[in-house]
Formats: sequence, structure tokens, C-alpha cells
Amino acid sequence: MSNPLSKEKLSYFKKMLLQLKKETIEEIQAENNAGPNESVQELASYDNHPADMGTEQFEQQRDAGFDLMRRDRLQEINDALDRIEDGTYGISEKSGKPIPVERLEAVPTARNLVEEE
Repeated sequence: MSNPLSKEKLSYFKKMLLQLKKETIEEIQAENNAGPNESVQELASYDNHPADMGTEQFEQQRDAGFDLMRRDRLQEINDALDRIEDGTYGISEKSGKPIPVERLEAVPTARNLVEEE
């Protein structure tokens, strides 16, 4: 089956995905360059206050979750770019049907039709 998207549309989505990739990499790098205690402020005038430690642990867990989400998003973007290269971008992985351009506009990494999710 040939790709239902025109070369112009494929080029458009490739540019969109490359921009999303750039932004995601910048977010990951910015997070990795932030100091470990940057967001924790002293809640008491002495060290190791229990509230400080709880806040710091929460911040670290939250940041780790965001980092994982960014890395997952980067993988989805790379997978979509691979699909553009191999000619399967815009085609549902489940049914083989074309994914509507409107869905790709909203979710450029879409692998399937909305009803197949």
C-alpha cells in the first residue's frame, strides 16, 4: 500500500517532529543540568529538618517521573520519524487504514486510529 500522505504533508510532519525532538532534547538536557537541590529551600534554620527531606524526596520522584515521560516522548518521536523514512507514517499499525491528517496534526506520533487506541 502506498502512503496516503503527499510528499508535502510528509515533509511538513517530518519538520514538526524534528522540532518536537529538538525541544524534548533541550528539556532533557536542561533538567539534567539543574542542580539536585535547586528547588528545595530551607524550611528551618537547622539542617536535615524532616519537612526538608520529605520535600526533597517528593521533588526528586516528581522530576524522575517527568524525565521518564520526556524520554518516552523522545522515543515516540524517533519511532514516528522512522515510520516516515520507511513509508508507513500515517498508516495505522493495527488496521493498516490511513490515519486522518487531523489526528496527525493533533498527535504527530500517532500510530493508530483514535478508535483503535
